[in-house]
Amino acid sequence: MRDHLSDRFVRTHLKTSHMVLLVELGRHGSILRAAQAANMTQSSASKRLSELEYVLGVQLFERLARGISPTINGEVMIRRAGAALAEMDSAHQEVMELMSGSRGQVSVGTIITPSTSLVPRALTEFKASHPAVNVSVVVDTSIALLQQLRAGMLDVMIGRIIGADASAELKFVPLQTEQHHLVVRAGHPLTKAGDLTLRQLSQATWILPPRASVLRDRLTSLFVSKGLDTPRAAVETSAMPVIISLLLSSDFLVALPLEPLRHYLEAGLLVQLDVDLDLVMDAYGIVTRKQHRLSTSAQIMVDLLSRASC
Repeated sequence: MRDHLSDRFVRTHLKTSHMVLLVELGRHGSILRAAQAANMTQSSASKRLSELEYVLGVQLFERLARGISPTINGEVMIRRAGAALAEMDSAHQEVMELMSGSRGQVSVGTIITPSTSLVPRALTEFKASHPAVNVSVVVDTSIALLQQLRAGMLDVMIGRIIGADASAELKFVPLQTEQHHLVVRAGHPLTKAGDLTLRQLSQATWILPPRASVLRDRLTSLFVSKGLDTPRAAVETSAMPVIISLLLSSDFLVALPLEPLRHYLEAGLLVQLDVDLDLVMDAYGIVTRKQHRLSTSAQIMVDLLSRASC
């Protein structure tokens, strides 16, 4: 049942300008810069922010010597305002599509492994039947993609749900688990080292995923639990072209699923080290927002992604 107080707040007090201001305040951390981005004066922006805090009865931002910082309540309002504005943008886009006869746009986010197999298969089939639809694809960590999905910047993502607060508002359809292996170039010194130990691996030069990733946490825990230093991150990236180039040209070590590297492994340019660190990630899957109704094109994309995983 809808809370009548929430209904009164939305109908009586909340305006689009409030939501735009919230998003810009979260983006810029400054009332002046947020006001400029929202096309309003600084005094008008301060007034609107005060109105929101008064009506809600909570502080949304801490006023600092240099700028402002959102409180936990402010972070909720910023995220929800961004999602609401994204919904209205989607509504406008759908209306324009109906008027112009075009097919619209679908935004897909994906982690590395499905970006090299599952997603391209689904995209190929989708574009064959919907050539006029513009499809954008973002490859990143699950944590980064979840932020974009919850903010309404993505229609669907292929990844993992991180955190209980996110799971409450997201729908997850699991696809498959992900086994990571250690990979180096052919002729790498570690290929001649015999039975590799964790200590040897901790002293190698690694390509590590960003700190905001499940794999990075697993690797760190693995070495720390054995009293070893964490691997030296000569490079920290999840960009596959960079990873492959570094692996082929230097003595780097990386933990990745084999699928994105299959071509290079079969060609003998890269090799899998004979050591099992039991780096099995939780299942990734198709993630969408529960309270968001997908456009027809986006729903077709979700169906194709599900079918391509079989």
